[in-house]
Amino acid sequence: MTKKSDYMIVILFALAILGAYSIYQSFILSMIVAFLLTMATANVHHKFSKHINSESISSAILTMLLFIILFVPIIYFTTVGVQSISKIDNDIITKTTIKINYAVEGIPLLEELVAEHINNDKILESIKTSTAFVTKAGTQGVDFVKNVFFVIVFYYILNRYADQLFALIKKLLPMSDKEGNQILSEISSTMEIVFYSIVVTAIFEGMLFGVMSSLFGFNGLLLGLIYGFASLIPIVGGAIVWIPVSLYAWSTQTANTAIFIATYSVIVISIIADTFIKPMIIKYIKDDLLHSSVRINELIIFFSILAGMSSYGFWGMILGPAITSFLIAISRVYIELYGNRY
Repeated sequence: MTKKSDYMIVILFALAILGAYSIYQSFILSMIVAFLLTMATANVHHKFSKHINSESISSAILTMLLFIILFVPIIYFTTVGVQSISKIDNDIITKTTIKINYAVEGIPLLEELVAEHINNDKILESIKTSTAFVTKAGTQGVDFVKNVFFVIVFYYILNRYADQLFALIKKLLPMSDKEGNQILSEISSTMEIVFYSIVVTAIFEGMLFGVMSSLFGFNGLLLGLIYGFASLIPIVGGAIVWIPVSLYAWSTQTANTAIFIATYSVIVISIIADTFIKPMIIKYIKDDLLHSSVRINELIIFFSILAGMSSYGFWGMILGPAITSFLIAISRVYIELYGNRY
């Protein structure tokens, strides 16, 4: 029989949660992102801390690596990138639009679409909007900078006290320790594969485009970083980068340069790297590095990134796959544990 004190404990616990929410509401997104990243790197943290015999040093190393991999490129892009976009000359835009209109002249439907959507006013407005957005999101975006800072802080704290945190979560789950361990292990493994796959493939494809573009006098580091982030967007991905770059090369250099950039981007990166090499990278990470038996559908990951970015912006690259992976993992474990009981 349920005692009166049990109801009081539940009520007080609910009030405590509401009170905590009211206090930490503005930090919840940063906490969730940091927690998901902590789960993704839990095995690495465990190996580091065991090898160097220090939780604090291991947490500090992982936090520094996270800052370098995820946030240094963003800082670089929002400073150097804005300056590069703002330097685009009106004459170059005019020259490009004239060439495009001349190239599609006489082609039904395409000629009308180009005339309607590709003109100086619209391109200049797009550049102005993009510059304002990047600037706001980066150097002048107080909320974004705050989120970045607190993700790093919370990531360090959660790694530092990871064992206690996961032990508390298992105690709060309404199931045995064995079942709780199975759920956390499943989620952590899924998150691990998703996180490392995203980072490695983004770096790989960014390097391919950055090295190629630097051969033609472009800022290979900047374009490589932009392409790496853009490649995370399913379907359109790298086209967001290579189409404007090839058009710019068409206007400022030669038609052959523009054709090479477009052809290289489609064949080498989109077809060979993205279609054939990326699955091999993911399989290598999953089977050889992580030795994981978790089954992940790459198409689901792609759609989860797209959905996450449309809902959460930049953080959606992490939250989208994480939430989807969490749902899949929980569903799989729940069916395994409870599906045969009914």
